[in-house]
Order: sequence, then structure tokens, then C-alpha cells
Amino acid sequence: MHSNEPRDLQCRRFRVTGRVQGVFFRASTRDVARELDLKGYAMNLRDGSVEVLACGNPSAIDALAEWLERGPPLATVERVDAVDCPYEEHRSFETA
Repeated sequence: MHSNEPRDLQCRRFRVTGRVQGVFFRASTRDVARELDLKGYAMNLRDGSVEVLACGNPSAIDALAEWLERGPPLATVERVDAVDCPYEEHRSFETA
């Protein structure tokens, strides 16, 4: 087990809407999440939004949440909805 015990970790699911597909949003989110040592995924949804599941240290999740409000340079983020969810074990942060 890592230095963080599971009880110190959490997961948060985000839904990001706006111009967030076709603008390297998922790949950029993956890069930022990996820098923050978060696990989970970013995937496109059929309605044009992106779902992000981030699991790890709460302060790192907060940092990712701030980044998601802006996104990468080509993105136009209109809204970010977030909900805390039960902790899930993920091996890395992936795009789907």
C-alpha cells in the first residue's frame, strides 16, 4: 500500500460541458491528473460533454477541479458539475 491509506483518499466525478471534445481535453486532463498522482479516467460522452473520474488525495482532486474550469487552450468550458463518490481503486489515469 502507498503512503496514503484508502481512508485518506477519495473520488470525485466531474461532467464538463462546453467545447470540450476534439480540443485535446481528455489527453490534457490525463496529463494534469498524472502530474497530480491521481487515478481514474476521462471519457467523451455522447452529448458532447466529458466525464472525468479522479481518485486520490483530496487536495490533488481540488487542484484538478480548478484546472477543469479552464481546460486546455482550445477548449471553452461552460460548466463543471462535480459529485463525490465512493473510492474506487484504479491503476492509473486513462482516457476512454
